[in-house]
Amino acid sequence: MMYTEHDFPDRFAAASADGFTAVEYLFPYAYDSGELRHRLDDHGLRHVLFNAPPGAWESGERGIAALPGREAELRSGVARALDYAAALDCPRLHVMAGLVPPDATPKERAEHRDTYLANLEWAAQRAAAVAVDVLIEPINGRDMPGYFLSGQSQAHAVVRDVGAPNLKVQLDLYHCQIVEGDLTMTLRRDLPTGRVGHLQIAGVPDRHEPDSGELDVRHLFGVIDDLGFDGWIGCEYIPRAGTSEGLGWLNDYRGEDA
Repeated sequence: MMYTEHDFPDRFAAASADGFTAVEYLFPYAYDSGELRHRLDDHGLRHVLFNAPPGAWESGERGIAALPGREAELRSGVARALDYAAALDCPRLHVMAGLVPPDATPKERAEHRDTYLANLEWAAQRAAAVAVDVLIEPINGRDMPGYFLSGQSQAHAVVRDVGAPNLKVQLDLYHCQIVEGDLTMTLRRDLPTGRVGHLQIAGVPDRHEPDSGELDVRHLFGVIDDLGFDGWIGCEYIPRAGTSEGLGWLNDYRGEDA
């Protein structure tokens, strides 16, 4: 979403020049892992997150982990993703659940959940062997109608039911605010559990810079710091007019932190 004014291979240099020390993005598979590793190393960057293959993305699919009948494809995709994770020294892999028809019956939804749990258990076992965490992310239904996973409590229940120590929740404060709000209490409730493996931010409601709209990002950063969270916070937003030009919020925060 950020640095789209540059071709993808050039975004690493741009991010580094703006002071970022780590990057995340959706998918690495269009590029050779060696080339991506070279970009990371050349610019002193760590790779902290990417997504497993999501099915037919260009045709509108948004993951397959909760889709019965796609288990073989899911396993092949996770294996490919873990090869990239090893080459890029990336310790987190987001596995997307997929879209469920709005008229799915309770029985059908239960089948989706059973498939999801079984696939995540398999993925977590494979990922644990190479020291990678598997992440699941609740996504709001306004941006992604029909996505199987939308609420924080739903995601944490999945993590508890699977029971794998390396299966964690990717808490995007943008999605969480749209679905349920009460972000301060959500952070206070969920971060101490150890089940949150990654945070993301964006302004609400328009998904621009995180200091725009209805979120008080400085307050939220303070809550996160007070809770001792030592993971990464990913910037997953759409800059209004140029990525570098919109980083005033980050420069202000760094100044306060210093």
